[in-house]
Amino acid sequence: MFIRRTLDLKQLIQKKSHFLFGPRGTGKSSLIQQQLGNSALIVDLLHSVNYTRLLENPSQLEFMIASVPDKKIIVIDEIQRVPELLNEVHRLIEKTHHNFLLTGSSARKLKKIGINLLAGRARQAELFPLTFHEIIDFDLQRYLQYGGLPMIYLSEEPIEDLEAYVYTYLEQEIKAEAVVQKLPAFSRFLQLSALTSGNTLNFSSIANDAWVSGVTLREYYQILQDTFLGFIVEPWLYSTKRKAASTARFYYFDIGVKNKLAGITSLSPKTDLFGLAFEHFIALELRAYLSYTRKKLPLCFWRTTEGYEVDFIIGNEIAVEIKSSEKVSEKHFRGLTYLIEENKLKKYYLVSQDPIPAKYGEITALPWEQFLKQLWDGDIL
Repeated sequence: MFIRRTLDLKQLIQKKSHFLFGPRGTGKSSLIQQQLGNSALIVDLLHSVNYTRLLENPSQLEFMIASVPDKKIIVIDEIQRVPELLNEVHRLIEKTHHNFLLTGSSARKLKKIGINLLAGRARQAELFPLTFHEIIDFDLQRYLQYGGLPMIYLSEEPIEDLEAYVYTYLEQEIKAEAVVQKLPAFSRFLQLSALTSGNTLNFSSIANDAWVSGVTLREYYQILQDTFLGFIVEPWLYSTKRKAASTARFYYFDIGVKNKLAGITSLSPKTDLFGLAFEHFIALELRAYLSYTRKKLPLCFWRTTEGYEVDFIIGNEIAVEIKSSEKVSEKHFRGLTYLIEENKLKKYYLVSQDPIPAKYGEITALPWEQFLKQLWDGDIL
């Protein structure tokens, strides 16, 4: 099944070379073939011949490029496998008129040798799992259970494929990179981090439950960020009438992967687990929208020391509260009402499964489908 992705690679690299990051399975290689195809030289470092040749002698890249003078776009797939190539790319960007697309599913090795070698010469973009905007006949229940990785969402056996994917990541991305010395401890951490995904981080509690030190725990979370398995949502700290809590939240990049790691095998509507998954889904949509549209605005959340909260705040522009309820009531507006008193933002939204849109003072209540359609159409932000 062909799915038209939102990210436009030709437009992306038209004026500037780019890193394209994202976990394995998000569709980077397929997207490159679909959009660049015969117009680019594609150097796949998962191919043993390319890997061995360039690992032994990175300068061979220049000869590979010279052999196809009609190709002005150079793609290096899985650049983290031979990070020394960054020196050659840096030199060739200066020497030639080629634009480079450097893809990767991990930034750890690149950081070690200094990704800043290309500072100012290559921008960064990310490819995420499928979004609501990209899926025809979107199935919310299926997405909340199995996530949006293309090969899993479209699979006839999503449970089996999800299990294989999680195992592959542990073996190939974590163990193969030798970034974790004690894999059993890291496996315990993965389950705990999945169970607490979307919650305010409590490092001491999670470290105790994972049987690791606080320092090790923070390193584990950094590994998840470096391999693009998860991301941090920082607290919004600009409220003045009420003191904001300053602890961040962590979300997995995909709901299906999170469910698999957490051992969640079913999601029944009108349950807390369903509500958390629904919130997670909207978080992923907001993150993907900001990235794909190149809007340089932070995604945050607001929580006061008194316990009032709003799920998401984008820059100083909009606030979004998420409720999985099929009928909204006055209690659902409490967090937004207190936030409005701060007089800092421009728009306030309540997103739910209630099919009837409504206006409550400054708050716009929208069904989730309508909100996401307006978001991707550019009418929200």
